[in-house]
Amino acid sequence: MPEQPDLSVTLSGVTLKNPVIPASGTFGFGREFAGIYDLDILGSISLKGTTEAPRIGNPTPRIAETPSGMLNAVGLQNPGIDTVIGEELPAIAELFHGPLIANVCGFSVEEYARNAARFADCQQIAILEINISCPNLHCGGRNFGSSPETAAEVTRAVRASTSKPIYMKLSPNVGDIAAVARACEDAGADGLCLINTLLGMRIDLRSRRPVLANRTGGLSGPAVLPVALRMVWDVFEAVRIPIIGCGGVSNAHDALEMMMAGAAAVEVGAANLVDPLTCPRIIADMPRICREFGFDRIADATGAAH
Repeated sequence: MPEQPDLSVTLSGVTLKNPVIPASGTFGFGREFAGIYDLDILGSISLKGTTEAPRIGNPTPRIAETPSGMLNAVGLQNPGIDTVIGEELPAIAELFHGPLIANVCGFSVEEYARNAARFADCQQIAILEINISCPNLHCGGRNFGSSPETAAEVTRAVRASTSKPIYMKLSPNVGDIAAVARACEDAGADGLCLINTLLGMRIDLRSRRPVLANRTGGLSGPAVLPVALRMVWDVFEAVRIPIIGCGGVSNAHDALEMMMAGAAAVEVGAANLVDPLTCPRIIADMPRICREFGFDRIADATGAAH
């Protein structure tokens, strides 16, 4: 085995120096973390979810701690796509010089397509991560990823609007995530990202009211890792396109486990909020983990448990 294992991975023709990607919503646009470590050590960055118009998000409180995790109901707070393209992308280009992932959100099929098309001329954006966990305002508020049909509809619209690789970010709050994944693949997705947060809530015993102003929020953190692993496993068995695994990854062992389940790369979410140095620590530990478990190339770990 070579002294230094090869940590590079490839997603739809896009080469990352390693498989570690801060997840959308937990890293902003990188500015705060750039004051803590050199962002260029990362494989990529999934930028904050972007909608057409600016959003201030949901009312507070919108974050709550849970055993082995956290709930959030931030509500897609972001400055809107004009500001992201005009200000945030030039700023992050000074801080990170690798391929970026834009997280595209929308409240209609048409908005998804318009937003995806807007990123077409952004050279550093290498992959579009299409967040189909957004609420479908024309369908009673259910998210676009709640059924294979609506997931496929968004995929087809985005596919027609851009030539960049599109990775559909799937919601775990469905009965059969493999069916949704197959529908996205059949509709033209280049890859998938899973999982998004699990729906949960907490109650304040003194006020006898939900802790979150929104009542429910998305559960993330170590508590969701076993669920994410199971879903990545199931989807890997169901499709032929690459998967970015996300959900509960906190260390290099978790990352390798996610890859063995079927992920080609791994996003790190809530752990960044607990310890901002989580991603650098995972990357630094990966050569040791590769040697310990017999991988000359980290890419060979993808699906190794199947």
